[in-house]
Amino acid sequence: MNPRTDFSIRPFLGGYDKNFTYIITCTRTRTQVLVDAAIPVKQIMSFNSNAPKALLITHTHADHISYINEYIDVFPNIIIIGHSKSASIFKTNNFKIINHNQYFKLGRLLFRAIHTPGHYFDSICYLIKPALLTGDTLFVGRTGRVRSKGSNIEELYNSIYQKLLVLPKNLRIYPGHDYGKQASIRIEDNI
Repeated sequence: MNPRTDFSIRPFLGGYDKNFTYIITCTRTRTQVLVDAAIPVKQIMSFNSNAPKALLITHTHADHISYINEYIDVFPNIIIIGHSKSASIFKTNNFKIINHNQYFKLGRLLFRAIHTPGHYFDSICYLIKPALLTGDTLFVGRTGRVRSKGSNIEELYNSIYQKLLVLPKNLRIYPGHDYGKQASIRIEDNI
């Protein structure tokens, strides 16, 4: 049973490798927030009640930001939120740097950024209780890979065991890819 929340999370599957883009909608204010630009913007257009306020970037591997220019073109006022080392990648003045353990509000939605390097140097998970958007740091049933330049196995281990698995066990993770038997799972069911 899912706990009552003041928001909904809608996943959209596509991209290059069963990637997810998510729309988070505040049920009180109708504020919408996107997570990753992994699918063409036309796939989410009919599910937008208004222009999304922000686009949260979990990390800058190409499959997670492939369509970012489309999103910026369609929503020119959208705020792009991500790691400080990601800022130079984006050709927009709307980029906002987020730091580890920083809280921020979008509408009435309260997020906490958790820098989780390992899969990639700029990986960030976004906590919005009772949900945790994990990008490629943590999937259903396994962790992210460390195959690219900018990956580090020790950092991934620390991110998983010292930052994520110490969070409340009832948090539901929403990963960056659909690699498991189900699309989402609670932390306690993942370990």
